[in-house]
Amino acid sequence: MRFSKGHGTQNDFVVLPDPDGALDLTPERVAALCDRRRGLGADGVLRVVRWKALPGVGEPEPGVEWFMDYRNADGSIAEMCGNGVRVFARYLAAAGLVGEPEFTIGTRAGLRSVSFAGGDAVHGDVAVGMGPAVVGARSSARVGDKVYPGVAVDVGNPHLVCITGEPIAALDLTAAPDHDPDLFPNGVNVEFVSPLRDDAITMRVHERGVGETRSCGTGTVAAVVASLHHAGRAEGTVAVTTPGGRLRVTVTPDGTTLCGPAVLVAEGELSDEWWANPA
Repeated sequence: MRFSKGHGTQNDFVVLPDPDGALDLTPERVAALCDRRRGLGADGVLRVVRWKALPGVGEPEPGVEWFMDYRNADGSIAEMCGNGVRVFARYLAAAGLVGEPEFTIGTRAGLRSVSFAGGDAVHGDVAVGMGPAVVGARSSARVGDKVYPGVAVDVGNPHLVCITGEPIAALDLTAAPDHDPDLFPNGVNVEFVSPLRDDAITMRVHERGVGETRSCGTGTVAAVVASLHHAGRAEGTVAVTTPGGRLRVTVTPDGTTLCGPAVLVAEGELSDEWWANPA
């Protein structure tokens, strides 16, 4: 069974090509694959499957062949992953599964349009149309004995963005920040963000089902939308610095676009014996 490994601003993924949906991708197997000691190590798994071969996700949209079946590192299913979409798109191009510089991918959060900067499918940044992002209720997150005010943002998956003037590098995000379970019954990705200055912000994120990651694509979009909202702006382009690298988000009345790198690191073959009994 083949696999590839890739990352988007150091948010890393195991890519499993499964065009016909034949793999029994259990939560236990996903968690084992993502474990950095007993598996390959990753923040999540991207299964590359034809939309028509994946049950339970609705009828394929006309002209859209590939579906990104995304799983968190703990094996749970997630709606979307912005860094994952870029890696997924890079893999499709590298594997010869798409031939156009612009195409559309199916996800559990809806369709995502993809394009390669300068038409370069190998080296160029990948831009993803992330759709609308909706600012919701005010809430807060607790880290240790400190409470950080924030705002809910829906980017197809749930986020809580906390803008703070305190140094975010000092935060201990080893454990998941406490949040309001009534507002976020299925858990939430929590972003801690520096105030917007010169159209740039800095961000750290704790992802549900994963832990702190070096970057988060949907979290980057949520952080920019919340930062613009906090500044009284409805649109703009903002550079976001994460521990894993730099991304760019553009917000317009029509939606949001995330642009950044996507790197394929390696490919290989999983042991049949390990796959049958991951230990």
